[in-house]
Amino acid sequence: MSALKIATAVTAVALTLAACGTADGGTTENQVVAAGKTVNLGPDQQRVTAAKVDSIAAKVPERFRAGGKLVVGGSVSTAPPLRFFATDDKTPIGVETDLAVLIAGVLGLEAQLETTSWENLFIGLDSGAYPVGLSNITVTEERKEKYDFATYRLDTLAFEAKRGGDWRVTKPEDVAGKIVAVGSGTNQEKILVDWSRSNEARGLPATDIKYFQNASDYYLALESGRIDAFLGPNPTSAYHVATSGKTEVIGTFSGGGAIVGKIAATTKKGSGLVEPIAEALDHLIATGKYAEVLDRWGLGDEAVERSEVNPPGLPRS
Repeated sequence: MSALKIATAVTAVALTLAACGTADGGTTENQVVAAGKTVNLGPDQQRVTAAKVDSIAAKVPERFRAGGKLVVGGSVSTAPPLRFFATDDKTPIGVETDLAVLIAGVLGLEAQLETTSWENLFIGLDSGAYPVGLSNITVTEERKEKYDFATYRLDTLAFEAKRGGDWRVTKPEDVAGKIVAVGSGTNQEKILVDWSRSNEARGLPATDIKYFQNASDYYLALESGRIDAFLGPNPTSAYHVATSGKTEVIGTFSGGGAIVGKIAATTKKGSGLVEPIAEALDHLIATGKYAEVLDRWGLGDEAVERSEVNPPGLPRS
């Protein structure tokens, strides 16, 4: 596989914890500053909402309209600011959930946010338990065989390492012989495996790829020196870098390789949902609601100009 292009527009997610004053002079740690704006991390999100658009809502198949709810699945293994639990440890919040609520509103439905593992998310899409998945899912050619996609964000990946080193990742050779953690079943895993195989074919050492159960495990391994780097979504790395002060991003890449990687709302192929979802996203882009949500979480640099249905995806190996 050829080297991935370095992302031309790196997401600069300025996310830092803030001790916010209260009326009695005390402080609370349930807010975060995102690109200069404060975001409440409690369960009462007061999310941005959107009104129903009849012409778009009418295109949703009746079997999805009947219950009045849009069930949206998401992986519990993602991390701030994408999808994570509020301070009550049970309410899913983040940019993915905010967009789900917006899309459902345009479609005249109530978003029912469900949380599961990454693997079970796709099982749920296959079975129909989750008509829609919003969970930092990258469009790939392999996934397009089973799913339809409506894009809503650029896919930027980042290598995160302990702060203070001089190692930087700009090409596949830079990870030869390194110990790098990555999420199982993700497109970043595929990229890392392809890079390692390419290096081996040229006589370079393989990358020692490690897997852990959740984001906190990756970061513990990183801070303790058990791994050299973690490859994951750039927004989560930028967030962790800003809030921990212990790590730094040492390389960013488009998750699509030679093409621009795209994150997309995902539906079962042929379900009839992807077109109205794409139209809902275009409406939200036009009205400014989409930008309002991305800016809220410091992700304005990953915005798209319009939603594309089933665009070219990450190629097969």
